[in-house]
Amino acid sequence: MTPWFARGAEMAAIFMVGDGLIGLAQPRRHVDLWKRDALGTEAVVAPFVDRPGRRRLYAVAQIAAGLWLASRQRAR
Repeated sequence: MTPWFARGAEMAAIFMVGDGLIGLAQPRRHVDLWKRDALGTEAVVAPFVDRPGRRRLYAVAQIAAGLWLASRQRAR
């Protein structure tokens, strides 16, 4: 694995964990921010509109996946 690929994976993991934490703590506000005029993300957040429990469940999965991805990275 190249250093650039590993760095990209690390950045993706950081995004996943951070986005997951925001979605877990403030699911309604977070979804409301992205449900209109958001360059195509409207379709991505549509399943979570008015469903904070669903967004929280997704957030837990997102955090877990981000932590797993980060754990797979190794410095060379």
